[in-house]
Amino acid sequence: MSDLPPMTSVKRWLVTTNHKDVGLLYLATAMFFLLLGGVLALIFRIQLWVPGGTGLLTGSEYNQAVSAHGLLMVFWFLSPIATGFANYFVPLQIGAKDLAFPRLNAMSYWFYLFSGLLFGLSFFQGRTFAGGWTMYAPLNVPMYTPAMEAATGGNAAILALILFVFSITIGTVNFLTTIHRSRAEGLGLWNMPLFTWSWLLTVWMMLFAFAALLAALLLQASDRILLTQYMATDQGSSLLWAHLFWFFGHPEVYIVFFPALGIMFETFQTFTGRRLVGRKWVIISMVLVAIQSFLVWMHHMFLTTINLEIKTLFMATTIGISLPFDLMVFALIYTMVKGRVRFTTPFLFSLGALVLFILGGITGVFLGAVVLDYEFRGTYWVVAHFHYVMVSGVTALIAGLYYWWPKLSGKMYSETLGKLNFAVYFIGFNLLYFPMFLAWETPRRVFDYGGGMQFYHQLATVGAFVLGASFLIMFYTFAKSWFSGPEAPDNPWEFSRTAEWTIPSPPPLENWGGRPSYASGRLEFVDDASATTDGGVVTEETRQVEHADHASIWPLGIGLGMFVFFLGLSGLTPYVLEFAQARGLEDASTAAEPTVLYPILTVLGLAILAYTLFEYGREEFNAPEMAIAERWPFEGVGNTKLGVWFFLASDVVVFGAVIGAYVFMRLHMGWNDWVTVPFAAWPGLLNTYVLLTSSFTVVLALVFAERQHKSGLLGAMGATLLLGLTFMGVKAYEYNVKFADGEYWWYGLEYTIYFVTTGLHALHVLFGLLIAVFMLYRIASVDAYLEDSRPVEFFGLYWHFVDIVWVFLFPLFYLM
Repeated sequence: MSDLPPMTSVKRWLVTTNHKDVGLLYLATAMFFLLLGGVLALIFRIQLWVPGGTGLLTGSEYNQAVSAHGLLMVFWFLSPIATGFANYFVPLQIGAKDLAFPRLNAMSYWFYLFSGLLFGLSFFQGRTFAGGWTMYAPLNVPMYTPAMEAATGGNAAILALILFVFSITIGTVNFLTTIHRSRAEGLGLWNMPLFTWSWLLTVWMMLFAFAALLAALLLQASDRILLTQYMATDQGSSLLWAHLFWFFGHPEVYIVFFPALGIMFETFQTFTGRRLVGRKWVIISMVLVAIQSFLVWMHHMFLTTINLEIKTLFMATTIGISLPFDLMVFALIYTMVKGRVRFTTPFLFSLGALVLFILGGITGVFLGAVVLDYEFRGTYWVVAHFHYVMVSGVTALIAGLYYWWPKLSGKMYSETLGKLNFAVYFIGFNLLYFPMFLAWETPRRVFDYGGGMQFYHQLATVGAFVLGASFLIMFYTFAKSWFSGPEAPDNPWEFSRTAEWTIPSPPPLENWGGRPSYASGRLEFVDDASATTDGGVVTEETRQVEHADHASIWPLGIGLGMFVFFLGLSGLTPYVLEFAQARGLEDASTAAEPTVLYPILTVLGLAILAYTLFEYGREEFNAPEMAIAERWPFEGVGNTKLGVWFFLASDVVVFGAVIGAYVFMRLHMGWNDWVTVPFAAWPGLLNTYVLLTSSFTVVLALVFAERQHKSGLLGAMGATLLLGLTFMGVKAYEYNVKFADGEYWWYGLEYTIYFVTTGLHALHVLFGLLIAVFMLYRIASVDAYLEDSRPVEFFGLYWHFVDIVWVFLFPLFYLM
């Protein structure tokens, strides 16, 4: 399926892979989750009208509302709305016709949508997750919830987050590959628009930060569904979770804020009529912040037992990371001073975002000091600071909506309504969040507080409804514009300077009539038919304009399969508990009655996944690379190969976090006191030889593919498959020996870590075996990979990575 139906057809939005359509889907879906999270916030603000609560919510319901609000806003609204802007405008700003992997882009959206739907369903599965958006251990496992009946809804919420991280990972790989290899001729990295620069750094942070979160969520899901013991012991579980979560959590602040910052840079330039002051230093500052963001996570742990020297070090890095932001703030201020400001709606929201962020940043420095953090941590001071930073980013994102609305819709909006929207928003924002500084002694996530703070909480509740009303004004403004607004010109802003304003509003399907080029130092459109290489010779590659496909149903199918599969997994805890209790697990808690629905959903989800993935692999889908493009620093690497490298870099962090959890817990218990779980070293040694041999057969397969030797390719790939099956057989034998001795993953912490870590690796082996089976089918049926051997090379990269991971696991679990 490659033809794209018209925009008025529902089918178009189910099959589209075009980056602009996917961007619109992200924006619309993110706004839906904003409304859902906002309604929850209004509900618990009503609960806080008087001390002790109004009786609208029970304690458990309040915890669910607060937790779900935080999770929805941080994960399902803030990052995805920025992803929507990036999907739509980054390819336009860099001169690309689409993202490098259009089908993966669509799959990323469907994973995002279905993850949100799964989270919403968790409310109807007993109760949703109620342990706070930071999901602190040990409150994040079922045994610490009021009843095991809460497990299913909580499981669904955690699995929804895992599916969301899958979406983020796919999108991150896609954007990194696109920006690094699909920039228009002459557009060096240094000269990219500032929004694209901010997004490039955002996805670099996403690549590693969300991988750490994925590892933490996998361990938590294992505890919740399989009854492992990562987060349920007194052997450092709370510290382990805090390290894993905040290694993600603090970069997430900048992941959320950087796209907003990019929008502020763009709008300040456009509406002051001058280039951003200190542009190169601003870019350097953003790079420094992106790097430093991974070196400050422990300031969230000042109240733990970490020694004072380490806390002091992280206090210094925390204060240090504020310095590059000072430079960026002054750059924006000097740009206003040196320019001629036009107070349009986008500029007002951007200016408001700057003012709010300054206040949020200053109050955050208080929390960066160890002594003050002891006083403020766990209070509404943190709530106020957090929202002044995060929601100031939302303010800039709204500026982006107004700024790019003419390009998105082809219509202009009412400036009067837009400015009214800003006024109500700014008043509501400060009326909601500033009183929280004054009521700072209120404990977080608790609806009871001292009577002397009631006035401040009532002000905040009124502010919440004023802020909510501002969003209704915004939706009305855009709806009025859509149905009756005047037609927008291609460029409604006098001093806009990026490429998206050079084409019609809204842009055509293929973006460009000619090929964008900056080779002359300014944007020009070159006829592809006359394009030449550096030597001045017209080539077939430059003469042909390949037709790009824009539609595929299989990303939707894969997303649906993942949704059904994860929904099934969410209800398996009662079965596992029943199985464990039958084998001697001493646990006084009881689970809900097992229902056959969840196993059926699990199997059905796997069936849908198997079919849709198979058809996805068979589908002929053309997404040609740009024949002429800036590709530094990856000139000699193809798009798919680079994408595989980025994915593997993310997977390195996942395994690094899981192996790091093993090292952390073992050191905490005492390295030499650790129980070595495998009954003997020989199965691990045998499997090491098996996997190393399989790496050799993969290399042989690539050699045969390059020589177009079909039988040799079949033999080498078949040998790889057999060796992989041998590895799985030895591992199954080893597990069976432990089970026969009555030793399962819940038997103790050492058993938990052994089974989960080696099991995660075995899942990677299994995934590789499924790919090998599919490739063997393709070789046998259609002589695949003989004309183009690159897929064999890409499979080999993944398989070698899996083998290397085992080389680390073998000595850790079998020899030490």
